[in-house]
Amino acid sequence: MNDPIVDEVRKARMMHTKKFNGDLHAISKDMKSIQASCGHKIVRLQAKRIQVVKKVLSS
Repeated sequence: MNDPIVDEVRKARMMHTKKFNGDLHAISKDMKSIQASCGHKIVRLQAKRIQVVKKVLSS
């Protein structure tokens, strides 16, 4: 099943990746500069801690 929105996002991501020849550092730096100049308030949320519950299987 094709989703046109997902396809559009993937296409944009691929174009951005090709622009920087797959250099993750350069992509990250560019994304941060876009984020800084967008005019929106940037919010960083604290990571939520989760408790892992181990389930004991009975024989």
